[in-house]
Amino acid sequence: MSQYRSSRLASLIVKHITDIIQFELKDPTVGFVTVTFTDMNHDLSFLKVYVSFMGVKDSPQKLESLRRAKGFIRSALAKKVDMYKVPDLQFYLDDAYERSQQMEQTIAAAKKKLKKEEDPD
Repeated sequence: MSQYRSSRLASLIVKHITDIIQFELKDPTVGFVTVTFTDMNHDLSFLKVYVSFMGVKDSPQKLESLRRAKGFIRSALAKKVDMYKVPDLQFYLDDAYERSQQMEQTIAAAKKKLKKEEDPD
């Protein structure tokens, strides 16, 4: 399968997964989820879905709730996508946003310390 077709299919699946989580999933423990990245293997049998929970401290518990709803999400996806076999979904926590915020704070603190060392008055 061409790389273009698989990336198009992956983006279509991401759109449907986002809609299913946002509008059809009735689990209140999941909360607001952002699908940040996906990675589909070459034979379209597995799809890694990276999700982010912005501003939430209990992300691992919410991720576990999302993993428990995997069967519902996959069956709802099968109704929306015309595929021979719907890929198995694997959800992972994407903490890139939190890591970037931490890195920005570290850089800001280092700049502040450097400025204090340069200006002793």
